[in-house]
Amino acid sequence: MKGSTNMQNSNRGRAASWVVFLLLILASPLRAATSDHSSTTVNSKNFDGPAELPREYVQSSLKDTPAGGKTWAVGPERSLEQVLAGASCGDVIQLQAGATFSGNFVIPAKSCDDSHWIIIRTSAPDSSLPPEGTRLTPCYAGVSSLAGRPRLNCAATANVLAKIEFNGKGGSGPITFSPGANHYRLIGLEVTRASSPATVYNLIQFNGPADHVVFDRLWVHGTAQDETTRGILLGPSRYVAVVDSFFTDFHCVSRSGTCVDAQTIAGGLSDAPMGPYKIVDNFLEASGENILFGGGAATATPADIEIRRNHMFKPLTWMKGQPGYVAGANGNPFIVKNLFELKNAQRVLLEGNIMENSWGGFSQVGFGILLTPINQSNHCPICQVTDVTIRYTSISHVGAGLQIANALAGNGPPLDGQRYSIHDIVIDDIDGVKYTGPGEFAQVSVSAGAPVLQNLTINHVTAFPPRMMFIIGDIVATTTQMKNFVFTNNIVSAGIYPVWSSGGATNCAAQDNPLKTFNACFSPYTFSTNAIIDPPALALPAQWPSGNFFPSSAAVRFVNYNGGNYQLQPSSHFKGKGTDGKDLGADVAAIASATAGVE
Repeated sequence: MKGSTNMQNSNRGRAASWVVFLLLILASPLRAATSDHSSTTVNSKNFDGPAELPREYVQSSLKDTPAGGKTWAVGPERSLEQVLAGASCGDVIQLQAGATFSGNFVIPAKSCDDSHWIIIRTSAPDSSLPPEGTRLTPCYAGVSSLAGRPRLNCAATANVLAKIEFNGKGGSGPITFSPGANHYRLIGLEVTRASSPATVYNLIQFNGPADHVVFDRLWVHGTAQDETTRGILLGPSRYVAVVDSFFTDFHCVSRSGTCVDAQTIAGGLSDAPMGPYKIVDNFLEASGENILFGGGAATATPADIEIRRNHMFKPLTWMKGQPGYVAGANGNPFIVKNLFELKNAQRVLLEGNIMENSWGGFSQVGFGILLTPINQSNHCPICQVTDVTIRYTSISHVGAGLQIANALAGNGPPLDGQRYSIHDIVIDDIDGVKYTGPGEFAQVSVSAGAPVLQNLTINHVTAFPPRMMFIIGDIVATTTQMKNFVFTNNIVSAGIYPVWSSGGATNCAAQDNPLKTFNACFSPYTFSTNAIIDPPALALPAQWPSGNFFPSSAAVRFVNYNGGNYQLQPSSHFKGKGTDGKDLGADVAAIASATAGVE
């Protein structure tokens, strides 16, 4: 894609180009981002198109987690286990700033309530930490830069965090929440592991039902070359918030490693209620999925999940052949999968995120986002992905954009996959060659025997797939037409093969043009008022549903196509041409507003 040229040279290029739009923020229809983390309903009707928004939001500001009891001063010579056992609801446990506490610490269950939280924090004063509502970086641990990551821009590099470190000899740790643990807030801590060849699975985990936990301004990280599977395994937890924190170095090593899938945060694997969850304003780095819900045994579905203003990132130094290449100790690369994946989740809001760098070459092909309910491990017949809203988000430097599919995994069908609202997102630098993927905008498909995929709306999206606009299909076209597919007001490159089959001789997409494919695969559907850039000779305008536009890339008149500024010029023919009176494509000013300060 021409529009990706400058951005391949610098992951910061897009952010710089969007500074122009910040003057338009006050005019944006999107509500302004706030610095405090108390959440309110973002839609009075609680629906965004076909998708229901979360019904509950975690209240996680400091004023929502009062303590006010005894303060325990804990140095490395004192037993943290004894202090944790002796602390009462409302107490504050201050761990000596700059000190290291080594071990595997169990957070005990106590009968606390909303007025009496236990706070575990650094002894450094609040003035030494970033203000509440501001992301902590490794600068506060005395680290001025991390190779391959965005600049930290440290104002100072004093170590004001207390370090909690697992011995690194295998298993999980250093923090485990015991069954019944509740009303804990962790502030200003570095949570990590010692370097060793052993795989460490979860730095923070919940071993049983727990509730009301806030992770606030932490640096949670593995080591540069060892296998550390994930930062937080949510387990059967409820009312959990992860805010203003920094996660790095979660990865599994290909071929020779003992784990195969790494995440910063993973959930959706429990037989007990899960959610609501709040994941807001974090830097999230993992080789597998930066965030994953589902993928294993469960008899419950996590619900009411707010994921906003996060920077999801994979260092390109993890890609073999790139300058500064970093891999496992034996040189084998880390297993890379996707940026965000849902296999078991309900009522999810993904908003205002910047998502960068995903490539294939392993068991996946480098998608940005997957919505794929699956009955995995033969123990999740209730697994579903329903009511997902994805909006005001930027995705770039990927092998493919979206995979939306209801499929089978040899364990029987999942329960459901439907009601998705995707709007006002930009997906650029989709490069199937560089990032070893199919180079497509979206796969939309359903397998025979799986629940019918339905109620999918994609509206006001701007994307530049070089190879395929859609991969579409199912196995038996006559019985599994997908329902209520809406694709409107978008600006998307057609690609070399605009609408392609997902495979199979009886696939509904085994047609010779887009119109026939849409008619065979969807009923009912709406495909109109889109600008489809540069359609090839095999898919000329007459072979598409009526009511669309087919401009060249130059005729769209972006403000700066090659520079990544995808707002329309005032002279563009597509200004105000949407079915809602808005410009075609994503509302770039609204994305700039929603993501301001995320990088």
